[in-house]
Amino acid sequence: MADQYMLRLPALEVRQGDRRIYCFAVDGKKLTSFAAVSRIRRDEHELRGYQRPEVLSHVRAIRRYLESDGAMLPNALVFAFDQRTTFIPAQRTDSDGAVHYSVPGELVIPVDESLADPDKPAWLVDGQQRSAAIRDAAVDEFPVAAVGFIADGEADQRSQFIMVNSTRPLPKGLIHELLPGTVGQLPPSYERRRLSAELMTRLNCDPGSPFYLIISCPTMPDGYIKDTSVLKMIEHSLFEGALYQYRNPEDGTGDIERMLEHLKRFWRIVRQTFPQEFKAPPRLSRLTHGVGIQALGFVMDSLTENIPAEEIDSDQVRKPIERLQMGVAWTTGTWKFGDGDERRWNALQNTPNDIRTLTNHLLRLVSE
Repeated sequence: MADQYMLRLPALEVRQGDRRIYCFAVDGKKLTSFAAVSRIRRDEHELRGYQRPEVLSHVRAIRRYLESDGAMLPNALVFAFDQRTTFIPAQRTDSDGAVHYSVPGELVIPVDESLADPDKPAWLVDGQQRSAAIRDAAVDEFPVAAVGFIADGEADQRSQFIMVNSTRPLPKGLIHELLPGTVGQLPPSYERRRLSAELMTRLNCDPGSPFYLIISCPTMPDGYIKDTSVLKMIEHSLFEGALYQYRNPEDGTGDIERMLEHLKRFWRIVRQTFPQEFKAPPRLSRLTHGVGIQALGFVMDSLTENIPAEEIDSDQVRKPIERLQMGVAWTTGTWKFGDGDERRWNALQNTPNDIRTLTNHLLRLVSE
């Protein structure tokens, strides 16, 4: 029968405004008994977890260090606990020098060795590689410093994960997938992209979307359109283009369903007009390349800025897009931009100058 017991660890509760964090030490060999690494994945297109996969070379390097003489890991691991974990303050008397924001006591963590990882009472927010190295190291015991907090839910864990890792760059794709499922205040650059990231994720996971499963991201590595290209296209439209009509300028919120419908209807016309070019990866098609996605985003803003989502699929939008067929070189041929500026179809790059050049060319074509 699997062991069930309470792991009791001396801890210090530190009060930070309305939040509480707990500083404690624990044998690194016991981490897997109560904590799991929540790796990012999708179940039926719903995002689960938030961690990146283990970097095996990094784990091996840390493990070799831990097995050497004098090994030390001074940086604390960070855990998010659920409501099953409790803190019991110690009895103490008022004394000179006592501070109100720090309380000694005992952190009580329930351990049930029969639980699967998703059901354990703690998730590792920071320290994945160190934890894996300790797990694999040929040592009997290795105590580590740790900091924990009791989370309100997985959205709270994701927010803390981004904040904890904000000083050390995370893969941008991982951040983009996590942003829609976060709560609370984030750095301004992340806050600005939260809505854009949600729309991009919805486009990627909606079977009725022309972008269904083709945007490359950590949980969909087989996608061939770069997530950053789609994100920039959406972000510009939200703040300066066609999607702005659905936003509340006072608080930045908006009608996400109509934004999504607007994007789906416009890009469905693009896909129907250029079916083969839309199916090809960026190295074979400049339509799915960053330069094409962003330039066509500007075309969407120009053609549909004052058109509601329900009226996008009309001759007013479809006919200008069809006119592009006479002047584009998505997969073969030569771009003829005028004034003697001619380039091979694949010479355009995802640079501000090339995006501007292609945008101006497409806008001339749709306005003729």
